[in-house]
Amino acid sequence: MSASDQNSCFQQPRSVTKKILAKPQSEGVGAVVRRSIGRPEVKYFDPFLMLDEFAVSPPAGFPDHPHRGFETVTYMLQGAFTHQDFAGHKGTIRTGDVQWMTAGRGIIHSEMPAGEGTQRGLQLWINLSSRDKMIEPRYQELLNEDIPRAEKDGVEVKVIAGEAMGIHSPVYTRTPTLYLDFTLKPHTQYHQSIPESWNAFVYIIEGEGVFGSHNSPAMTAHHLLILGPGDGLSVLNKSSKQLRFVLVGGQPLNEPVVQHGPFVMNTQDEIDKTVEDYYYCKNGFEMARFWRSQ
Repeated sequence: MSASDQNSCFQQPRSVTKKILAKPQSEGVGAVVRRSIGRPEVKYFDPFLMLDEFAVSPPAGFPDHPHRGFETVTYMLQGAFTHQDFAGHKGTIRTGDVQWMTAGRGIIHSEMPAGEGTQRGLQLWINLSSRDKMIEPRYQELLNEDIPRAEKDGVEVKVIAGEAMGIHSPVYTRTPTLYLDFTLKPHTQYHQSIPESWNAFVYIIEGEGVFGSHNSPAMTAHHLLILGPGDGLSVLNKSSKQLRFVLVGGQPLNEPVVQHGPFVMNTQDEIDKTVEDYYYCKNGFEMARFWRSQ
């Protein structure tokens, strides 16, 4: 097996402490998602609120809906999605593109498939700290060809956020975050450093792989793997097919979380105020009074 240029002997290697098969469920209007974070087995994995793998065909989708208090990261795996919001921002994210949306004090938007057939992707919700929950909304959008990537010894990585193989993403993460898309050819391995104080997980998109100890059982597609403490993760592809997965890590906020659907704040009083703001179109939701997506 080939080896990476990183130290394979971590001081404290991370291992898988929990695995969850993301099973299909209904969401939005006629859409199907595989939810792994944000369900009873893993309600919240600080700072991550939700992870969905979606597979949507027209006319299904996610029509007009609000957010406050966190960020959404949409990563298209296949096809395209069109997005528009009540501030006039609109666009289409296509295969390999990323939209990093900071909802902050409030956004109402729609997310709908932009073509025929099944549109697939991942959407991750990342919590914002109390000091950032009411900031102005913003977007960071990366085309597939603009996302930094590297390849070594049969291992390819796209660096959506953070650093790998000595390359850095341009994405600014208010909640410090690592988001890497790895593809390992058959019979290869890789060792990725992860900040020791961060929480981290793997979501397998395709194939099967061994994560952590070399003698661990192989894990297959659509599994979420919660990683224990440590300073890095070793991954092996012992199979004859390619392995693709995302490795995501984040600095815990260690703050109270009160969630009401698409609203995530620190206290129930703040949630009550958010519901009132949304209902009466104020404090960040002013433009909702007259806006409908086209």
